[in-house]
Formats: sequence, C-alpha cells, structure tokens
Amino acid sequence: MSITIEARNLVKEFGNFRAVNGVNLSINQGEIYGFLGPNGAGKTTTIRMLTGTLKPTYGEIKILGLDLSKKEIEIKSRIGVVPDEPRIYPNLRGFEFLDFVIEIYKLNRKKIKERINELCEVFGVNYLDKTISDMSHGMKQKLYLVSVLMRKPEILFLDEPTVGLDAKSAKILKMLLQKYSSEGSTVFMTTHVLEIAEKMCTRIGIINKGTLIAEGTLAELRSVANKTQASLEDIFLQLTADGEDIEAIVKEL
Repeated sequence: MSITIEARNLVKEFGNFRAVNGVNLSINQGEIYGFLGPNGAGKTTTIRMLTGTLKPTYGEIKILGLDLSKKEIEIKSRIGVVPDEPRIYPNLRGFEFLDFVIEIYKLNRKKIKERINELCEVFGVNYLDKTISDMSHGMKQKLYLVSVLMRKPEILFLDEPTVGLDAKSAKILKMLLQKYSSEGSTVFMTTHVLEIAEKMCTRIGIINKGTLIAEGTLAELRSVANKTQASLEDIFLQLTADGEDIEAIVKEL
C-alpha cells in the first residue's frame, strides 16, 4: 500500500505558544486512522495543516505523494474535509450549496445527481429547499457530509464527524467509512467517542500538548500502556495523565 498522508516534524506556533510540536505521521492507503487527544491537544490544528487551511510554522507535508506547499490546489481537488463545525453560507438553500460545490469541483452534474439522491435518502436529508440559516447543527452536518461524500474523495479528513448526528445517521456514516476504506480510500478522523475509534480504526495516534505521544494498533497501544486487556478509554486516560484522580474526584462530588 502507498503512503497517502505523510508529515515530517510538523510544528505550528501561535506567537510564543507551540500548538503542535514536531508531529510525524505516515498513513497508508485504505487505513482508518484515529487521531485522539484531550481538548486543546492540537488535533484540529493538525488537520487544518494537513488539509492546507493553515500553514505550518515548520515541517513538510505530502498528501497522495504530492508536496502540499507546491500542489495545494491539486491536493484539495482530491481530498474531502468535514470540519467539526460546518461553515456554510447561511443565505443559501441546501440544493444551492450542493450546486455551488458541483461548480467548484467541476463535477458531472448528471452523474453526481444520482449519488446526491442516494446520500440524501440514507441520511434523511429531505430539506434541500430549506435556507441553511434555518437548519439545526445536525441538519447542516448531514448536508455537509453529503457535499463531501458525493465526490468520493481519495482521502477523507473528518473532525468529530458524528457530533450532532442522530444515532441512525452516525451508524450509516461509520459503515460508509468502513466501506470506503475497503475500497482504497484513506480516512483520517478525530473523535472524542473512544468506542468509535476502538471499533473502527486500523491505527490510532494519541496527541497531548501538541506532541504525538503514542501510535499504533490497539494491541500495540496496550503494550505501551502495559495493560493487555484494557479498553482504549483506559489507555487514553493513562497516557494523557488525565485519569489519575478521577475516582477520588467523583467520590468528593
């Protein structure tokens, strides 16, 4: 399998604050890679650098074998990004937003229409006539997912993709991501729902305070944590040092 996402010594500084500190990544085609960390650990900043919406302070990024600093437009035409907060022009209606995406990516309107209909049906998007400003967070999230999945990108970057989704839509999304992975697409996702990462991800990276502190399969992470039967939640809390006083704190409440 070829490497589809590669980062070398990735650093991002905001003034005197180093949000991402020397992260190295090497992710193969067809992997579902879970990128986990506490709030403020550097997950979203890393995704924004990998997708070209934020320039790194230092480091190199290659996506699909292409240098992001030199081939940004080509790379963006081949990847799909679902942010944690769907930012869509509020005055557009749903179908106008999808038409806008079709025009931007120069898609075959006739071919893409059938796929839009299929995705809208499975996600329950029956509100394309509604103005986006009148949609709930979950409705906008599903519309944004349709706008990305309809293109069948070679790499999917998803930042907390199940937030705001109902249980049925979240289940469908998870099944679709596994299907796309089996067909050769690469999935890079962050999530706070550790059960999702445990069940879905081929490999998992854990970032804390801007540094990638552990990476591997669940079995490899258990080895790092010296807990052969531990859940990902237990491993995560141990490695990020967030689980030390949980029981004591709960007893005091």
